[in-house]
Amino acid sequence: MKSSKGFTVVELLFIVLILIAASVIFFIQRNNVEVAARDAQRKTAVNAMYYSLEEVYYGKNKFYPVSIDSKLLSSVDPELFTDPSGNTFGSSTSQYHYEGTNCTNNQCKSYSLRADLENEDDYIKTSRHS
Repeated sequence: MKSSKGFTVVELLFIVLILIAASVIFFIQRNNVEVAARDAQRKTAVNAMYYSLEEVYYGKNKFYPVSIDSKLLSSVDPELFTDPSGNTFGSSTSQYHYEGTNCTNNQCKSYSLRADLENEDDYIKTSRHS
């Protein structure tokens, strides 16, 4: 009787295929988690700007600004004005967009605040008062 030592080529091939499949699934899931984290970061930033506009800025001035930045909304952490890709708010490549509407004399009656998301539709907040 012969005893076999080691694995056959078919067994090794099968194990390699299983490892490749597991690696592919791992990297796809890792990418999905990273995308979801970046989208959550964008939503957090937009929500912070939105509540600062509504509760602080509008509460004090009774109108909305034509444009926003970290100096105007000082109650918002300045780091939130930089998107996950490193683009600052107001730059042409930024994933955050603010548009004042119904404006006269640098005073707007309403606005739209938007974040470009990777895995979902754009996240949009609009003014409460109009």
